[in-house]
Amino acid sequence: MELNAPISSIKGVGEKTEQLLQKMGVYTVGDILLHFPRDYVQYPYAKSIFELQPETTSAVLLTISRQPVVRRTRAMTITVLNESMQGVSLEVIWFRLPYIASSLKKGKTVVLYGKITLKNNVYHMEQPAVFSAEEYQSIEGSLQPVYALTRGISNRLMCKSVKAALKSVDSYGDYMPDTIRKRYELAEYNFAYEQIHFPESMDTLTWARKRLVFDEFFLFIMTMQLQKRGEEKQLNPYHFCSEAVIDDYCSKLPYSLTGAQRRTLNEILCDMQGEVLMHRLVQGDVGSGKTIVAFLAMLFASDSGFQSAIMAPTEVLAKQHAQSFEELCDLFGIHKRIVLLTGSMTAKQKREAQKVIAECENALIVGTHALIQEAVSYQKLALVITDEQHRFGVKQRETFADKGQTPHVLVMSATPIPRTLAIILYGDMDISVMNELPASRQPIKNCVVGENYRTKANAFLEKEVHAGHQAYIICPLVEASDNYDANNVIDYTQQLKSALPDDIRIEYLHGKMKAAEKNEIMEAFKNGDIDILVSTTVIEVGVNVPNATVMMIENADRFGLAQLHQLRGRVGRGADQSYCIMMNASDSDRARERLDILNHSNDGFWIASEDLKLRGPGDFFGIRQSGDMNFRLADIYTDARVMQDAASEVKRILETDPHLLAPEHEILCKKMRLIFDTQNISLTL
Repeated sequence: MELNAPISSIKGVGEKTEQLLQKMGVYTVGDILLHFPRDYVQYPYAKSIFELQPETTSAVLLTISRQPVVRRTRAMTITVLNESMQGVSLEVIWFRLPYIASSLKKGKTVVLYGKITLKNNVYHMEQPAVFSAEEYQSIEGSLQPVYALTRGISNRLMCKSVKAALKSVDSYGDYMPDTIRKRYELAEYNFAYEQIHFPESMDTLTWARKRLVFDEFFLFIMTMQLQKRGEEKQLNPYHFCSEAVIDDYCSKLPYSLTGAQRRTLNEILCDMQGEVLMHRLVQGDVGSGKTIVAFLAMLFASDSGFQSAIMAPTEVLAKQHAQSFEELCDLFGIHKRIVLLTGSMTAKQKREAQKVIAECENALIVGTHALIQEAVSYQKLALVITDEQHRFGVKQRETFADKGQTPHVLVMSATPIPRTLAIILYGDMDISVMNELPASRQPIKNCVVGENYRTKANAFLEKEVHAGHQAYIICPLVEASDNYDANNVIDYTQQLKSALPDDIRIEYLHGKMKAAEKNEIMEAFKNGDIDILVSTTVIEVGVNVPNATVMMIENADRFGLAQLHQLRGRVGRGADQSYCIMMNASDSDRARERLDILNHSNDGFWIASEDLKLRGPGDFFGIRQSGDMNFRLADIYTDARVMQDAASEVKRILETDPHLLAPEHEILCKKMRLIFDTQNISLTL
């Protein structure tokens, strides 16, 4: 079977399952093989009820002695199973799963897998996975994959579909030359795919992952280098006014720019007046003041008679940029046409915005991806500013070129990447680093605590809210998972509402919500209509809410340090003292050591370099870092050594065989042509 065959070609995938898989971005057989597990579970030896220990994740073997009871409340159905043997009692509860009662017949022997707690001398399990004794025996002691899912697709169904896909594809076509595989001891392609999904051991899993991570970096860097080679430096067609106008604006600010802000701004202005078009990355730690630098560069373009545009990752952030730009213009005593264009605007609003963009030659344009839609026509667009999530590639530059525009390009990144790695990842760009915080920023107070701090943490949240402040709480999961023991947004929100007073307004936010609903929640939080926002990491690129003073991160041990630092940067944006509480659910010394780095520093670049020192080649469980350039498996921190090796190989190949004509590069050449065809970009070899 071909990798591009529709997912319905796999045995057992019917029309309904196909539609659900498509919601997850799985359309073909190849797509499901690239839907890698997000974690693995090593199922323990199944215990009897007498061997249970509280606060452990266990498998319990029991024969059902009484039928479960289904209770219905206004909010949900609750299924309860009670078992007792010689004075030892176990209560098992499932929420919103009424059908599970019919599969738990009296006399049936099952294995329940989940977390054990002890309350009033009774053992409890909530929402455990249920296996037949034979089923569990087949996976006992083995590493089993845990996939990211959507409602209606179970982990078991996913496993079954992936196994069918692996069997249906004869070969995935290994493009990697044998010399490279031997040099870095990389697994064969087919073996790597089988072991990443269903590993025989931790050793084979680590080996498989190394091969696939190498591939991601290798193909990314090779693609970038070939694109760069195909692009000639374009001459700068724009003539700008004197930089003295920027000095005048800076003198009117109620604060002084930091040395890093001033240096970065000078580098940008110098590029904009240089012989060739700018293509620059600004790496600024969270809170380093990148937005004012971007705005001053846009004003420089406007005062010179040119348009500029800034593309934000979310509509809420785009609106916030537009509002802050208006306020800054008032502060400077100038009138500028600031245009907002987003996807959720009405057709009439879009037409009006597009009309201004088409006619006003020096407008400051703010928007989302709507800025590169076909209907938008620019007048003298000289500068485009985007963020790392919308990394401006060849295709986007071609989009503007097709409209008769060849703008300067500035990419803003809040991900603290050590310079050696940034040069590899952004090898086609000049790099500026902003590593100073404005003097007005108060350092965030950090603490790493365990579950025993829960009551105090809730009391602290209540105190901050009643003092007029707001708080974020971050959970790793959207909803409860049979195979993943971590806090989830939906259940956590309900628990928090029960624990805190009724006058505290609590809502949740996650990436599976519709865009309009997410925007509505973020707007309400920004406007102070929500006191505590329980969210997944979707808020990482959220808006500026100066009134938010508390960031509490559940299961902090499951996040990469760079991502924790990004999340922490959501608070500390106002005049009041801010706090970051990291709840560590792990007993591991390693987890404590890593979180301690964050506990004692607010310097993102130092944190990133220390994280690199601590992380090992097998340290890849949990939630991936941010700033991952949309890699499926690879992590620029964990896998820094592999990335450097991949970059060295790309350099060696292109130096010795720039057109990929050597026999050993024949399959690689075909692979690169396919990648460029898929992206609809011309490839010159």
